[in-house]
Amino acid sequence: MTAPKSETHRAATPAERLIVALDVANADDARRVVRELEGVVTTFKIGLQLFSAAGPSFVVELVSEGKCVFLDLKFHDIPNTVAKAGIAAARLGVWMFNVHASGGGEMMRTVAEEVSEFCVAGNRMRPLIIGVTVLTSSNVDTLLEAGVGANVETQVARLARLAADSGLDGVVASANEIGLIREAVKSSGFVIVTPGIRPLSATNDDQKRVMTPGAAISAGADHLVVGRPILDAADRPGAARKILAEIGAAD
Repeated sequence: MTAPKSETHRAATPAERLIVALDVANADDARRVVRELEGVVTTFKIGLQLFSAAGPSFVVELVSEGKCVFLDLKFHDIPNTVAKAGIAAARLGVWMFNVHASGGGEMMRTVAEEVSEFCVAGNRMRPLIIGVTVLTSSNVDTLLEAGVGANVETQVARLARLAADSGLDGVVASANEIGLIREAVKSSGFVIVTPGIRPLSATNDDQKRVMTPGAAISAGADHLVVGRPILDAADRPGAARKILAEIGAAD
């Protein structure tokens, strides 16, 4: 028996496709952002900075308020450790979490299988489990420094195919590689979550491979992760609504 997964990857509305990154210093700052975006955004990403400051209790707090949480901790360790971390994430009630696809097929298969078994046993909704391919802050020089001789496109396609073959639900990847991923993985249910999203008026910051919201949706992204263009805006709800409008126009 397979545990039911979280809601379909093909989100029905722009609001279901936008994930706001709570890349802030502490829980109070995060609560302020969530309150400001009430009625506009329902899905939030909790990454390493906020999780390290606020811990799992803040994840539970958001989930209990009916928010969808993407736990962006990029697990990468031996298979057993990553599987146990994945079970802990599922126990928190997150909608989605990720692992580094570069951890290899055994690691990804183990976390997918053991999280599914845990969710079946507890009659829980299984979180989506996605693999990080190549970070959007990376380029070919970054890969070479790490001993990877392939270019970014080749490496992304290779890791996306490995993630799919290992039972993961999708990947995190730059919008620039969406076409390559769709070619590498033929499954229509394979989720692509795209960070590095920048409206035309925004700066790229430390992201090297970026795209506008409308272009990313048109290219085939399922979900967009947006942080600073919303967090740094004087009018956060207004900034989010503009992005949602762009998503809706491109959908």
